[in-house]
Parts: sequence; C-alpha cells; structure tokens
Amino acid sequence: MTILDGFDFAALRDLLGKVGADGWLLYDFRGINPTATRVLGIHGMGTRRFFVLLPRSGKPVAIAHRIEITSFAGFPGDVRPYASWRDLHEQLRALVGGKTVAMEVSPGDAVPYLDRVPHGVIELVESVGARVVSSGALVTQFAARWSASELAGHRRAAETIADIAVESLRWAGVELARGVEVRETTVQRRVMDAFKRASLFTDHPPIVGFQPNSADPHYEPYAGRDRRLEAGNVLLLDLWAGVAEGSVFADQTWMAFAGREADAEVRTIWNSVRGARDAAINALTDRWNRHEAVTGAALDDVARGVIRAAGYGDYFVHRTGHSIDRDLHGSGPHLDNFETADERDLIPGVGFSVEPGVYLPGRFGVRSEVNVFLAEAGPEVTPRRPQQDLILV
Repeated sequence: MTILDGFDFAALRDLLGKVGADGWLLYDFRGINPTATRVLGIHGMGTRRFFVLLPRSGKPVAIAHRIEITSFAGFPGDVRPYASWRDLHEQLRALVGGKTVAMEVSPGDAVPYLDRVPHGVIELVESVGARVVSSGALVTQFAARWSASELAGHRRAAETIADIAVESLRWAGVELARGVEVRETTVQRRVMDAFKRASLFTDHPPIVGFQPNSADPHYEPYAGRDRRLEAGNVLLLDLWAGVAEGSVFADQTWMAFAGREADAEVRTIWNSVRGARDAAINALTDRWNRHEAVTGAALDDVARGVIRAAGYGDYFVHRTGHSIDRDLHGSGPHLDNFETADERDLIPGVGFSVEPGVYLPGRFGVRSEVNVFLAEAGPEVTPRRPQQDLILV
C-alpha cells in the first residue's frame, strides 16, 4: 500500500473549508501522533520529525529528514528533505507561513485523545507565521471511521465474545454449586483459552471482579490478591478482542449474580445502569431519525441523567463511552461530558462503547457495556442481543 492510498481529497477540501483551514498539517516523531501515521499509511519510521501538509488546494507536501526520505517513496506530492534544524525551520516557514493549519490539538486539553502534538511543536509552527486550529473534525472523518471489512470483523468478534462471556459466567456458577473453588483469575484464564480457540486476538486479559472488586472499574486480578467466588456475590466480566491484531475490537461488560435471585439493591442498580445504556442509544436513534446533529457529550448527559434520577449519580465515576477504531480507546468522538467535554459530532462510520456504571466502594459495582456502529441508516448495536437481565449463576 502506498502513502495516502485511497485518501478522499475531495472530502478533505470540503471539510477544511468548514473548519476554516488552508490545510491539515500532520506531524509525528517516534509515534507520538498515531493519527498522522494512520491517515498517511506510514509504518516503521519516526526516528526523525516529519511534517506533511494536506492542502485545501494543490498537491500534498512532505518535509522529511534526509536519512528517512526513502520512507516517503510513492508519496503523491512534493517531498522536501531537511537535515539540520535550521533547514527544518526554513522549510516549514516556506510551507505554512501565513496559513491557517489544522493540527491534533485540543484547546485546554479538553479531549486528551485528540491532543497529540506537543506544545513546543505548536510554538514552532506559530513562530514561522502559521495559525493553528484543532483538527478534531478531520480526525473523526479520516482516522476514526471503520471500513466495511473492519465492521465485518467487529461483528464477528462481538457475537463470539458475547457467547464466551455468558458461557464463562455460567460455568463459574456451575463450579461454585459443585463446591469447586472458583477465583477471578480462574475465570480470566477460561476466557483467554476461549479466545484462543476462537482465533480472537486481545492485548490484555479481561477484567473479572467478584463483589467488592467489581466496584473498581479498572480492577486487575492476579494470583495472590484475586478473590474466591462465594454465594451472593456480584460478578463483573469486562472482555475485549478482535479478529486480528490491529482490527476493530469488540468491547463488552456482562454482569451476573451468584444465587437464585439478586437482592433488591443489586436489581435496582442493574435496572438503572441498563436504563442509562438504553436511553443513550434511544436518544441517538431518535436524533438520527430526525436528521439532527448529536455529540458524544449530549449522549453522556442523557445516560448520566438516568443514573442521577435513580439516586446514584455520585457513583457513576467515568464517561459513558469511548471511541473505538484501530485502537480500543480510539481518537474519534467519546460519549463524554464528565471526564472531558467532547463536543465533536457523531458521524456515519464511527463506532464507540456505551457503558454506564454504578460503583459502591467496598461493596459491589455494576456496568453494562455494548458497542455502537453509526451506519448511514442509523445506529447498529453489537452484540445483536445485549444483556437485558442479570445472569443468575
């Protein structure tokens, strides 16, 4: 694949006009800006700085160090080499002086997943006479959207890990009933073995939390501190995987209770969490059907409102959802008006998690997580059959 292979320059020109920029200035050094390498299709370099301008008019221009110039073979534009820092500054001045350029910055660090370019680089670009604006809308359009093959892989992974989650939780209950010791790491290993049999790839074992450990959203069990399953425990299983490394993962959280019936408080919290999940998806669907723009921040407000109304607002301590692209926590719009204020519009082709939760420290926590792909026709939820009731094991 060549650099910028298949890139939609017409769509870029249109979007640059909307954000008021003369071009998109992509910068990277040692992989600190994955957006740049993803958009360009460049891999395996980065020991020296490079800049690439994708202009609103004219051909792309790359500024690359002389010892890495071969990495730009096949570049569909002008490649301008530099060697010294003075060369770099002069090349940059000639390229962007007097222009407004979009870069991966987020004013006030509002969205850290977008804020990829160091402050010193921004100072450099501004010192040569350029004005910098945020590339947030460009990142959503050109770095965060899924291809048809990525969507197909995500769907397969989503259905498979849903089956693995339910089977693993039910297995834990059967073993408990037999009097066999079941620990969090035991369930974790069972999930990983199932991933291997299903030819799924993951970068990390799942989160498995029993009772008080389920109240820690990013709890990691390991031998020596993992908890043994007991009757009356809440079980949380958060698992993620894809069909291959670099594919679009599916990311889900499933909940169970070790007993014939969960107590009233557990049921109340489960109902509020599930209700918040569904309210966010329904709000997205409704606004999409009415052709209204919607942001991730707005959907976070909807989900958080449901949990606040149930009396548990202080215990919903993270965003409602995160972007998913080739990174599990991607660069596109997040469902977030809590940890950050993500006011980027959700557009066709992006995907994200919806995962509200309530966590009572030292007692138990409940989270329900599904994924949504925003198709032209509207939201598609994965897995096809999201969890509706606590799994009684």
